Amino acid sequence: MSGHAANPVKAIFLALGANFAIFVAKLVAAFVTGSGAMMAEAVHSLADCGNQGLLLLGIRQAKRPPSDEFPLGWGRALYFWSFLVAILLFSVGGMFSIYEGVHKLTNPEPLKWPWLALGVLMFGIVVEGISMRGCLQEVNKARGTQDLWTWFRETRSSELLVIFGEDLAALVGLCLAALAVGATMLTGNLMFDAAGTIAIGALLIVVAVLVAIEVKALLIGQGVEPRRRDELLAFLKARPEVAEVLNLITLQMGADVMVAVKARMQPTASLIDAINTVEAAMKAEFGDVRWSFFEPDNAD
Repeated sequence: MSGHAANPVKAIFLALGANFAIFVAKLVAAFVTGSGAMMAEAVHSLADCGNQGLLLLGIRQAKRPPSDEFPLGWGRALYFWSFLVAILLFSVGGMFSIYEGVHKLTNPEPLKWPWLALGVLMFGIVVEGISMRGCLQEVNKARGTQDLWTWFRETRSSELLVIFGEDLAALVGLCLAALAVGATMLTGNLMFDAAGTIAIGALLIVVAVLVAIEVKALLIGQGVEPRRRDELLAFLKARPEVAEVLNLITLQMGADVMVAVKARMQPTASLIDAINTVEAAMKAEFGDVRWSFFEPDNAD
């Protein structure tokens, strides 16, 4: 079976703690130094705290049990909150940063206490690096032998996807801010500070778009990962009760999966018993399969 069970909640709490600590430090430094890049990073960190809060809300909501109104449960609610995080927080944070950069470009203000700004940024890079390391540990559990880009495109864990994007953007943004402040200190040219602020905003918007594209597919109704579907198909074909798999439909419902199978069965005295045996074995092998619908037939 592909990968190991990741723990997105652990990555979320790591990111929440890191971002809150960084937000406080950067906000103080932004007011003291007057750095636009620093203020952009403070807004970014505050937006990231909101990210984690909404994701935790989504995880909690996704655990609601099925009902007559929602027969397949609330698992996909997590995709809504993940999409909201990508659109509202990443993009709004990005647009605010660009606005702040343009303002600094047209109304340049000298930096105050630039060494303090650099110190806070170095602190942020260390703390965010710890958070990123924890996130990557969970990503590596989930992706198994996949390369990182393939995992990003194929993962069905929207909350881990958002946290990964947020941590990556935060770490790169901190480095951009440090370069902007450093260049301003060395040259005395405030254009570098403004350019750094705009670059941070552009980075946030790019990350927002990439994450939103992936989560949109889950909102529409995406099946399981291709490698996961291959494992399910191979399992069904290997069952002695199944003569031929005619069709296999999967639907990712948050942490759970719905599977619909149409298959030609081997001759048997009790077709119902054979189907029940296959379904029980499939759920035992694939723990995330919560619902299964099995239709015996001779043609698709």
